Amino acid sequence: MSEFIQLHMLVSYPPSNLNRDDLGRPKTAVMGGTQRLRISSQSLKRAWRTSEVFQKTLEGHIGFRTKEMGAKVRDSLTSGIPIGEILAGKPAMPSPSGIPEKEAAAWALKIAGVFVDKTGKKDDQKLGVEPEEGGKSKGTKKEKSSNIDTKTLKGEQLVFYSNNEIAAIQDLIATLLKEKREPKAAELSKLLQETLTSVDVAMFGRMLANATKNNIEAAVQVSHAVTVHEIAVEDDYFTAVDDLNRGLEDAGAAHVGETEFSSGLFYTYVCIDASLLKKNLGGDIVLAKNAIRSLVEAAAKVAPSGKQNSFASRAYASYLLAEKGAQQPRSLSVAYLAAQRDRDPLAGAIRNLTETRKNMDKVYGNCCDASCEMNAVTGTGSLGEVLDFVADIHA
Repeated sequence: MSEFIQLHMLVSYPPSNLNRDDLGRPKTAVMGGTQRLRISSQSLKRAWRTSEVFQKTLEGHIGFRTKEMGAKVRDSLTSGIPIGEILAGKPAMPSPSGIPEKEAAAWALKIAGVFVDKTGKKDDQKLGVEPEEGGKSKGTKKEKSSNIDTKTLKGEQLVFYSNNEIAAIQDLIATLLKEKREPKAAELSKLLQETLTSVDVAMFGRMLANATKNNIEAAVQVSHAVTVHEIAVEDDYFTAVDDLNRGLEDAGAAHVGETEFSSGLFYTYVCIDASLLKKNLGGDIVLAKNAIRSLVEAAAKVAPSGKQNSFASRAYASYLLAEKGAQQPRSLSVAYLAAQRDRDPLAGAIRNLTETRKNMDKVYGNCCDASCEMNAVTGTGSLGEVLDFVADIHA
């Protein structure tokens, strides 16, 4: 039976534009017939997993999500620099002790193809053949289309690589550099790891079209954060002054711009399947506990980075309710289906959440076995107590 940890958070952001749509406007959603401000789950998860809180605590157990592994493998082969250092941003220049560019690119394509379908599943199409007028081609040779660009070695899909898979890639690169040969099929088959030690992959999952047996079901589900009240998106007209303009000839601004923003009190729901997380991490209970603590701390303290230099809209959670149990999880977003119009929005939001939770327990029975609460408005509870609570999971 699965053990679930559920988080219910209320976070108030001042004027901000934390998560923008394709037009640069703050993202919104209609809920209960009124417009709410929204922060996407993708934005929240990236902010948390790339945060200093998460990265430092779980150092050595963090993976990489990228389309560019093929190019990085090629750079490692040509320069002799370990792949981990290249992924961390170290410049890679070709070295006499490395593999020549042409061979390195071919070998890198094979290595990347283990994770990305290098032959693709598209219809055959003519590659490298210039079409004639009328759409006819001069050549007749056909090859399968590729999901990896053979020039840039960039894949079409993002792949989440675990840290032990990156280590396996590095071991293979070291062998190829030493023996000056291309990788063998048996060596390539060992790159995909069934047991992961990367917390971010275990938490947020991955999908590999080329190796479905190595797909990872996400152990953490994150809702889109929405405001508990109706909002209006506003325009900020701003100017910038040229410091060397003394106003003698032109007193106008050197730059005129416009940006959109809004503010609000957000409700966010997170569900952690602790049993699945342990399974994804190969049964490592200590690592699972550290992962849960780090995630909850990041969720309470880390804001998305969008437009932070313009608005400085960093915020901690003002209220956090954590629940544990084997019961079927449920969000409490229905507490805010009707947009709040309280004079004290935060106190009203906490009151509505508490009342909704109590009434759900009345009609369904207890929806969790235990809970822990932190309220920064009244100064009751603490983040430390919540972290100890969520990390106390069954072995």
